[in-house]
Amino acid sequence: RIQGEQAFLNFKSREIGHTRQEFDYPIPVDDARALLALCVGGLIDKRRHLVRHAGLVWEVDEFLGDNAGLVVAEVELEHADQAIELPDWAGTEVTDQVRYYNLALAAHPYARWSAAERGP
Repeated sequence: RIQGEQAFLNFKSREIGHTRQEFDYPIPVDDARALLALCVGGLIDKRRHLVRHAGLVWEVDEFLGDNAGLVVAEVELEHADQAIELPDWAGTEVTDQVRYYNLALAAHPYARWSAAERGP
C-alpha cells in the first residue's frame, strides 16, 4: 500500500469470528511500486479518511476506479464484545459479507455488481 510518501506491506489473516490478525510493515516506496507491478488481477484503489466518533477512530474507505461509489467504514475494537456508538452516517453492517473484502472487490469490483448485490 502506498500512502503519500510512505509505503506498507500489509498481511491480514483469515477471519475468525469478527476478528483477524493484521500485520503492517513499512517498506521503501520504490519496493512497493515494484511489488504492485508484479500483482496479477485487480488492484484496489481507495482513499482512506480517519474519522473520530465517540472516542474511537473510524477508517472510512472511499473506493475509486472499478469500485467507485462504494464507501466502507470500520473501527478497530479492543475486544470483540466492545460496545460502540454507531455514527449517524453509518449504514448497513457488512462485516460478515465477504463480497466487501478487498480480495473479493479486486476479483469482482463494485461496478460489476447487480442491483441485488448492491442491496437497498
